[in-house]
Amino acid sequence: MNQNTLTANSLEQYLGKPSSEFKRDDIIKFMEDNGIGLLNFRYVGEDGKLKTLNFAPTNKQHLEDILTFGERVDGSSLFSYIDHASSDLYVIPKYRTAFVNPFSELPTLDILCSFFTPDGKPLESSPEYVLQKTYEYFKKETGYVFKTLGELEYYIKGSVEDLYPDNDQKGYHSSSPFTKYEYIRQEAMDLLVLCGGKVKYGHSEVGTFTTDDYLYEQHEIEFLAEEPEQAIEHLILTKWILRKICDREGLMISWAPKITEGKAGSGLHFHMQLEDEGKNIMLKDGELSTEAKKMIAGILDAAGALTAFGNTVPTAYLRLVPGQEAPTYVCWGYRNRSALVRVPLGWSANVDMAKIANPNETADAPQGVVRQTVEFRVPDGSADVYLLMAGLITATLHGLKMDNALELADQTFASMNIFSEDFKENLKKLEELPGNCYESGEVLLAKRNIFEQFGFFPAGLIESTAQKLKAYNDQQLSERLQGDEEGIKIIVEKFMHCM
Repeated sequence: MNQNTLTANSLEQYLGKPSSEFKRDDIIKFMEDNGIGLLNFRYVGEDGKLKTLNFAPTNKQHLEDILTFGERVDGSSLFSYIDHASSDLYVIPKYRTAFVNPFSELPTLDILCSFFTPDGKPLESSPEYVLQKTYEYFKKETGYVFKTLGELEYYIKGSVEDLYPDNDQKGYHSSSPFTKYEYIRQEAMDLLVLCGGKVKYGHSEVGTFTTDDYLYEQHEIEFLAEEPEQAIEHLILTKWILRKICDREGLMISWAPKITEGKAGSGLHFHMQLEDEGKNIMLKDGELSTEAKKMIAGILDAAGALTAFGNTVPTAYLRLVPGQEAPTYVCWGYRNRSALVRVPLGWSANVDMAKIANPNETADAPQGVVRQTVEFRVPDGSADVYLLMAGLITATLHGLKMDNALELADQTFASMNIFSEDFKENLKKLEELPGNCYESGEVLLAKRNIFEQFGFFPAGLIESTAQKLKAYNDQQLSERLQGDEEGIKIIVEKFMHCM
């Protein structure tokens, strides 16, 4: 089999090289040879949604100019903190992100962009650039590669069908015909791969339910581990692809953290791993490594403040309530879904399970390959994913440098369900997560040094983020909405299409 047979990205197939090696002339050649006459610049504003700038190049020189010099945009319309009096920014294309638009009726190439200031420097406050700077420093300081993968949960709202109803809140891994929107999930996964994304799998989730008029069906798409910027870009593209498909089908989709009371919310968990010289270093001799424990400790120390980037709307805190799978206390554990950081199964037993399941198999599975990750379970679909990922990398570096990291890891370990009777006394010793946006902003300001110590989170960004969160004035929101069905409906609708 040719090594490129399973490479679905059409540009990689045609050009015969990985996207990381794309140059301007490669983009021009691909467009010329394949009769592509339209070009879209894509970039993410403060609201977390993809923006579009359309081009119809008149000739090769025009196309080359667009790809070389980018274009001007009004930064004050994209970011609230940019002054109208001096708002011009440049958007410059990143060639490695180019993909053929799967929805355009006319052949179109799309490409993601970075923001630059009038003097030709990257925009310091751009969330994308904060992530870039943070990760470059992390690699320089540690020598490690940081990889991550997201788990995007979402609901699709459609009409009720009675022929094959699924069980309320029992939709985990259901199959068609009991799950109605599997085809949308499959199409989205296929299109993302065509656009250069890396998908691990997809499945239906727990939270299926119906009302008198509508079916609400929950799904999840999980990605393969990539370095941070690529992982975030592909997550953003997935949201765009899902929205486009659902719009075509006349369906509503939402990754809002909570869409009604008493039903499962939607999270955006992130798995993370450290690599050294191409090898996963999360385990040593079959046990969690020192580096992994320090990583966990740093994330736990910053966890309350990380909600400022990962849980950015009031409904986020209707999901983070005790007794459900969403975390509320700062702790970690093995395979423990009540913990804030979970250490999931990592294929560490070195048993050839495929040969056991398939007695006729003669080839041996490779042994000793470490696949371990740790999972941060707090965020949801309202996350500013660039800043959240920059925050997680910063927290990891913080943990690697902390003198008491291993002690903190020991103190916050949860060996069982934290809400069990046997853990009751230990629970009293654990720090609680913020209970609303206002508290999240307060904790961010209190722990701002974690993010500012390496110089990549501008002070103004920390302050504006905290100010925005506190402006919701949502203290005691959960208590105020208790039993108020109309109030819950109003606030849910307000934040239904966050990010």
